[in-house]
Amino acid sequence: MPETTPRGLRRLAYGGDYNPEQWPESIWQEDVRLMREAGVTMVSVGIFSWAGLEPEPGAYDFGWLDRLLDLLHEHGIRADLGTPTVVPPAWFYRAHPDALPVTREGTRYAFGSRGAICHSSPAYRAAAATITEQLARRYGAHPALALWHVHNEYGVPVSACYCDTCADHFRRWLDARYGSIDAVNDAWGTAFWGQHYTAYEQIDPPRATPTVGNPAQALDYRRFADATMRENFSMERDILHRLSPGVPVTTNFMTALSQCDSVDYWAWGREVDLVTNDHYLITDGRRTHVNLAMAADLTRSVAGGAPWLLLEHSTSGVNWQPRNPAKRPGEMARNSLAHIARGSEGAMFFQWRQSRRGAEKFHSAMVPHAGTDSRVWREVVQLGADLGALAELRGTRTVADAAMVWDWHSWWAQNLEWRPSRDHDARERADSFYETLYDRHLTVDFAHPEADLSAHPLVVVPALYLTTEAAGRNLRAYVENGGTLVVSYFSGIVDEHDAVHPGAYPGALRDVLGLTVEEWSPLGEGETVRITEAAGDGALTGDVWTEFVVPRGAETIWTYADGPAAGHPAVTRHRLGKGTAWYVSTRLAPPALDAVIGAACEDAGIAPRTDLPRDVEVVRRTGDSGTYLFALNHTAHDAKVPLDAPGTELLSGEPVAGHLAVPAGAVCVVRLA
Repeated sequence: MPETTPRGLRRLAYGGDYNPEQWPESIWQEDVRLMREAGVTMVSVGIFSWAGLEPEPGAYDFGWLDRLLDLLHEHGIRADLGTPTVVPPAWFYRAHPDALPVTREGTRYAFGSRGAICHSSPAYRAAAATITEQLARRYGAHPALALWHVHNEYGVPVSACYCDTCADHFRRWLDARYGSIDAVNDAWGTAFWGQHYTAYEQIDPPRATPTVGNPAQALDYRRFADATMRENFSMERDILHRLSPGVPVTTNFMTALSQCDSVDYWAWGREVDLVTNDHYLITDGRRTHVNLAMAADLTRSVAGGAPWLLLEHSTSGVNWQPRNPAKRPGEMARNSLAHIARGSEGAMFFQWRQSRRGAEKFHSAMVPHAGTDSRVWREVVQLGADLGALAELRGTRTVADAAMVWDWHSWWAQNLEWRPSRDHDARERADSFYETLYDRHLTVDFAHPEADLSAHPLVVVPALYLTTEAAGRNLRAYVENGGTLVVSYFSGIVDEHDAVHPGAYPGALRDVLGLTVEEWSPLGEGETVRITEAAGDGALTGDVWTEFVVPRGAETIWTYADGPAAGHPAVTRHRLGKGTAWYVSTRLAPPALDAVIGAACEDAGIAPRTDLPRDVEVVRRTGDSGTYLFALNHTAHDAKVPLDAPGTELLSGEPVAGHLAVPAGAVCVVRLA
């Protein structure tokens, strides 16, 4: 089995993308001196360096990288060495312009940015394999090498290409997937609108059409594009495994649902030796620390619960959003430690030294333009010391309280054209359900809909439009064996080919929910409905969506008091076997959704955490070295966190018992006795 932890790293990973090719070599000595001052343990190098390593076809210049890796090793700093295949050189595109991707509308992108790649291009694949082999042969046994870093952020900014080369590749992919053109016709439902094919050669990518194209074809093309990128990753990975045995291979994911929607990370998580992730705060007015926690939980889940690594985030502001505020004092450390609480084995940044030129010159860095006489630098040095004090928790695992079902294929399918309401957003429902669990101080595992769910007393399904028969059976078995399930509307509707399940909605989930839905009736913009509790006078509010629900064994808990579905059940509860399945048929506002989740938590035996204030985050990691409690105070007020055992606060070295005092904006980490 390949190694899954960076080779030779004995502490938490701390550092950032180091791009010394942007600077004269006279600065390198100063860089490594500052790295040691900051407690840096590893840096990522070479990610965008193909043009510097191979300035002309077949002519290599490794001298500068030799000197750099030797310098890092001399100062005890490990290297996460990139294969620079995210940006081929200008000479490559001059020789192979067809390796530039083509949009759905037929426009070919130009060279001059990053990630402009047709992943089906034979010329690109050959060149990527060659530069990867050159690097592996030269540096595979270098003493500074800790980790191989293939490519960079697959799927960002381009995942799918629609050129003729991709068309040929897509046809081969379809033949391998379906085995015959008749099977493709059946899966895609080509009898509709006369789209029947008699040969693979008649099939093109889902390019621009006068009106909506075939949704099943579009869904398969998303799968094809993702699989094609993964083929290229696997090609490079296999070269590295062969020529550099014992060194783990990764590529940096972007699991935050707001940052990359083109990659099936369940599939990718099985291909890397170590799951790594990049995360950047989206400053759109929402509570950024909740999205951070969600991304970290999702990354850990993609890693199968094993430790993972935060390979990029920012010390302060980024530069690619409409507004890019600086992080407030202490926020960088709080962000970093929040990722570590949820399973990361360190905190890495983009980048080490802030660039003077290029598209990201205003993106923050560990060494800012202001230099070492700056708040950012002082916080960088302090964070390095803090991470040094947490080395003992390496290898421990985060403890979760509940699970959320998520599937990228379902998200892709739901986001296709001509759905019942433009206002229904799968990501919004996932965010809302997650935030409700977060505010109940529950740590969340994410799960594929066909995965084993038995370890979790509560499972929520915020958006599972595409539900396979196997997933439906899995969720039913989970409830029958004692689990508590909460399902939101527009779930269970279609199979893996975007074909509606036979019979009434919600298709694959009818049995487990104990109901059918005769019709949907989405609401108009700004419309709301009131729903009332069957056993009392409480009232909740919903919007966006209503349904005509018919119980088939489920009991009605809340009823539509007005709106198009007035008198019909709005929220139901179905006792099945040893467990319970809840169904929510409208989009509930946060207080209303919390009421439903609270009732489901009672069924699941999960007690409310009324002893913790809102936005004071408590997470545990446990393993052979002990149990560690992270308390992160995201508020402007001091807080107290009750302790169920005495312990030692690792960042201060102080003993604690009874209650842990967590100052405003601060983080405490306690090794419990």
